[in-house]
Amino acid sequence: MIIKTSLLKSAFSFYMLFFLFTSLVPAQTIVGDWHGTANIQGLELRLSIHIKEVEGIYTVTWDSPDQGAFNLPTSSNSFRFPAFSFAYEAANLKYSGTVNDTYTEIKGTLEQNTLSLPLTFGRKALQEPPGSQSALKRKYEKRELYITMRDGVKLFTSVYIPRNSAEKHPILLNRTPYNIEPGGPDSYNYFLQAYTRYADEEYIMVFQDVRGRYMSEGIFEDIRPYIPEKKNNRVTDETTDTWDTVDWLVKNIENNNGNVGIFGISYPGFYSTMGIIDAHPAVKAVSPQAPVTAWFIGDDFHHNGAFFVLDCFPFYYSFGQPRPEPTRRGNQGFRWSVPDNYEFFLSLGPVKNIAPKYFGDSIKFWNDAFSHPDYDEFWKARDPRQHLKNVKPAVMTVGGWFDAEDLFGALNTYRAIETQNPLSVDNYLVMGPWSHSQWAAGKAENLGNIYWGMDANSSFHELELRFFNHYLKNEVTSDFPEASVFITGSNEWKNFDKWPPANSTTTKLYMHTNGSVSFSAPSVKNSFVEYVSDPMKPVPYTEDVHTSRTAAYMTDDQRFASRRPDVMVYKTDVLTEDITLTGPVTADLYVSTTGTDADYIVKIIDVFPPDTRAQKDQNVKVPLGGYQMLVRGEVFRGKYRNSFEKPEPFVPGKVTQVKYEIPDVAHTFKKGHRIMIQIQNSWFPLVDRNPQKFVNIYKCSEEDFQKATHRIYHENNYPSHLVVNVLK
Repeated sequence: MIIKTSLLKSAFSFYMLFFLFTSLVPAQTIVGDWHGTANIQGLELRLSIHIKEVEGIYTVTWDSPDQGAFNLPTSSNSFRFPAFSFAYEAANLKYSGTVNDTYTEIKGTLEQNTLSLPLTFGRKALQEPPGSQSALKRKYEKRELYITMRDGVKLFTSVYIPRNSAEKHPILLNRTPYNIEPGGPDSYNYFLQAYTRYADEEYIMVFQDVRGRYMSEGIFEDIRPYIPEKKNNRVTDETTDTWDTVDWLVKNIENNNGNVGIFGISYPGFYSTMGIIDAHPAVKAVSPQAPVTAWFIGDDFHHNGAFFVLDCFPFYYSFGQPRPEPTRRGNQGFRWSVPDNYEFFLSLGPVKNIAPKYFGDSIKFWNDAFSHPDYDEFWKARDPRQHLKNVKPAVMTVGGWFDAEDLFGALNTYRAIETQNPLSVDNYLVMGPWSHSQWAAGKAENLGNIYWGMDANSSFHELELRFFNHYLKNEVTSDFPEASVFITGSNEWKNFDKWPPANSTTTKLYMHTNGSVSFSAPSVKNSFVEYVSDPMKPVPYTEDVHTSRTAAYMTDDQRFASRRPDVMVYKTDVLTEDITLTGPVTADLYVSTTGTDADYIVKIIDVFPPDTRAQKDQNVKVPLGGYQMLVRGEVFRGKYRNSFEKPEPFVPGKVTQVKYEIPDVAHTFKKGHRIMIQIQNSWFPLVDRNPQKFVNIYKCSEEDFQKATHRIYHENNYPSHLVVNVLK
């Protein structure tokens, strides 16, 4: 047989083309190395996963090279094309994604506690991002050391010193109970990576485990009280631990310029506040940010005596575990038995059931708190506001309007300094449209479904840096505004000479029998609404089904609540002009109940016009037409209406005044919108259920919970209303 040369060449060419094509097609397997980058509040962190397969069984390890963590074995994994997932229980971290057809990309979501981040893995290794471990190591020398306090207890401290020795540098100190160096001596910590703006300015960055936490010696005490009168020079509190730390730093760390700043968010914000009291002369500037301040009145643990069980339970499950000896190892987070916190806490029953089922006697502060159900000396001693006198350093207090944890602390730390010190004290307030700590790093363009039309962080980061540079580097700068405040609704930063603004008018928003709200007082008699509240069917705090409390509930759509028969709804007519509310709000309600106790939750809501639409680049999960944006909500436990120290029962059926302050707002209700007020008696499981019976709720039983009929009055003798401040 004779084969034509042309046909042979064609066959050979086809074979080579086929071979070349198949050699370029990636293997159809998930096995191998994958790389991605997670943006965690502006901090770019590289993550790598390594997948192996033996006889159909997959194993997965993962790295976080920018945190110095490698070859961490996952606690579970699953792959059934195209779905891939893994979990790392030690850090309460899980990832779920979808593999594409060519096995070149896994696109999914990384979740850790309340964080939910988009994360895409690819096959290509990634270069180090700004603020990475290696970049910081080139710029900074790290030292781990112990600083001895006046009573002999040694506190574990990490010091990052700029390698540039040609000039002297200021010191920036962060004292925290949250584990400063989990990665070990060779790893540069997360905090330094998050605050690269200070690394760029070559600050000496100092981090310290507070007494009794992680690697520090001593015994930890939650929100440790200040001791005004110390019997001898070995008596300590957080003010003395701060003083001793600062004193050692300025005397022993080379190339420091003698000026120290202190800053911190949340619990570290509390330690920042304590650094203001009896401050060391070297401390020139302090920035308490969302500072833990009053755990019975308005922060974290309680709001107006009502227990915030959804936040406190999982927090203390991990944070409250005893530490028998110094360690870098953190405690495991709580593993929810069901993916629905509403179901979890409702089936758990009264809050007294939590300790025997999950804690035993191991969580000291949980037991202490339950032993002090009312506002006694235990709680009062832990509120530092009363000691914020004779302030010497400049102070910039920072908070978020939608901070679900420590909004009260930010507003009232500023207020305490302002009212208890001469006007010559440099005291500033910054309030942005943020959730808890959202301002720390990265961008803040939205919270949940609500977008601000800008990155609300960029101007704050510049202001914060100017503040510390001015007081610690002696850089001349323009005057700082007394109050730098973001007005939501109109979505703009505004500066004020004082807070609340002087150019505002106090007025009242009255509720009326037809469900309306107006600035006119009711003139009718015998006007009220009546409804039944059942603690076995409490009003949920959000429409979503989830475990950990969301940050975005503070701007959530409230339409789900307004449709319930146990939520009273009042709203204005469509506004014909903009109305901006600034400053505190007072709820002044006239109520009655067939029970002997009750909670009252008042919500201030911005109702959007029906034709509102989201922008194409916005990740909005619900229609915005008619959206009922929560602007502010606050609870009050009714038995404390006359005194937080001495609770009193309601007299069934008797009209009773319940008057309480709601944290400040700064919001413009735009023309075409409506102002809505919702009133309800449960907010679950954000707040524990009130049995509607006058009992110690921390010790009550299931049989104490009862339905109650409530009335809200809006008549000339009992005009329920809100006291608001309208900006001129």
